[in-house]
Amino acid sequence: MTEIILIVLGISLLLYVLLGGADFGGGILELISRGKASGIVARAIAPVWEANHVWLILVVVILFVGFPTVYSTVLTALHIPVLLVLIGIIFRGSAFTFRHYDIDEETPKAIYSSIFRYSSLFTTFFLGVTMGGIILGEITTDYSLGFFRVYLHPWLNLFSFSMGIFLVVLFAFLANIFTLGETTDPVHVKRFTRMGKYLIVALVLAGAFVFAAAQIDGHPLFYEFYHSTPSMISIILATLALPLLWVNLNRNNKNYLRLIAGFQTTMIVVGWFAIQFPILVKINDGTDITVQSSVASEQTQLHLLIALIVGVLIIFPFMGYLYKTFKFDKKASS
Repeated sequence: MTEIILIVLGISLLLYVLLGGADFGGGILELISRGKASGIVARAIAPVWEANHVWLILVVVILFVGFPTVYSTVLTALHIPVLLVLIGIIFRGSAFTFRHYDIDEETPKAIYSSIFRYSSLFTTFFLGVTMGGIILGEITTDYSLGFFRVYLHPWLNLFSFSMGIFLVVLFAFLANIFTLGETTDPVHVKRFTRMGKYLIVALVLAGAFVFAAAQIDGHPLFYEFYHSTPSMISIILATLALPLLWVNLNRNNKNYLRLIAGFQTTMIVVGWFAIQFPILVKINDGTDITVQSSVASEQTQLHLLIALIVGVLIIFPFMGYLYKTFKFDKKASS
């Protein structure tokens, strides 16, 4: 029962990284392209961007009900970066909506576009910082240590910032690959192909920076990867996919590009899960929060599992229908 709940949790998190991450990356892509990608990005994410938050809501609900200790610990120790993420999501969503539906004047649209782009960067960065705080192991449950040690030190460090930078690059990379499939204009194809190559290099460098930052902050990340067979396999497969990605960028094989980018992202997420499992949150005194120590009672798990089964039967088909209606049918008719 616990295993099924964990699988749904993992799939939901992966879908949020892939789909929600591409949406966040759309704003970052607009920012680094100085607005040249705004039209394509708006058309690409407008029908589905809000629906992708379903996966984040599902992750939060599963943690709140199924693993309450994880939920309470993370939302207490890392409440500052989490709050910044939520504020960023609100500003980003509001700006994107107002840009689309507000009066058609240049000045308001420029303001909304700036808010959308910078809040996309801001939100993604602090989402990565939050993940870094969970992984690093500087969270403490001794609230007598003072405000800085309890609420700032777990995430205000080089490793968490490196995770923020990595996630920014990853989301921009996903957005670039997915957006490339939305256009046939030779000028845009050339621009996004070139940008895709830059982002591949940036992603490799950002990944190396994460490992270096972990070493500086005293976290043996490379050691953990090296001694975790699933993690090593995942990172090797993700690395081996890089030449395929580069070749298909040159050939503009859009479907293959999306598959390869999705595969690489999946391997990254699987690798992160594997190095920690069964630990869900690392605590600095060694009393890490594991799956078994944080899971809810069997009765609660049973009710949660029933709700998830019903929810999956409803959400997945309707999300598939949403994408079919606004993406696949649209391409077929164009």
